[in-house]
Amino acid sequence: MDKYEDIINLPHHVSKKHPQMSLYERSAQFAPYAALTGHGDAIKETGRLTSKRVDLDEEEKEILDRKFEIIREKINENIQVKITYFIPDLRKEGGKYEEVTGVIKKIDDYNHLIIMEKCEIPINEIVDIDGEILNLE
Repeated sequence: MDKYEDIINLPHHVSKKHPQMSLYERSAQFAPYAALTGHGDAIKETGRLTSKRVDLDEEEKEILDRKFEIIREKINENIQVKITYFIPDLRKEGGKYEEVTGVIKKIDDYNHLIIMEKCEIPINEIVDIDGEILNLE
């Protein structure tokens, strides 16, 4: 006699009280369990690199101020400039440096912004402005 001969040919039991689960619901029982929800995201965030903000010394600030003066005088000449500025990270200490090349449309002293064709840049985050017209040497 085989081991399961007494039950092998019996019909599959279907409950009369409980509805049968769909395949989707049955498969959910075997889904991986994340005991520490968000732990993977926290590890990724910790591994994400940021740059430290560089503080300008007095001489660099003075040069930047002179470049702003030139830009103010020649704002209507559509001068092409390259601006390097810092973008603070919203989730952790530090941030990143970006460079934007384009024409300055306006200097908004009230909101402390440089308005360019494609973006607005906070003046206090600018570390360098470069352009042919700005050579101070």
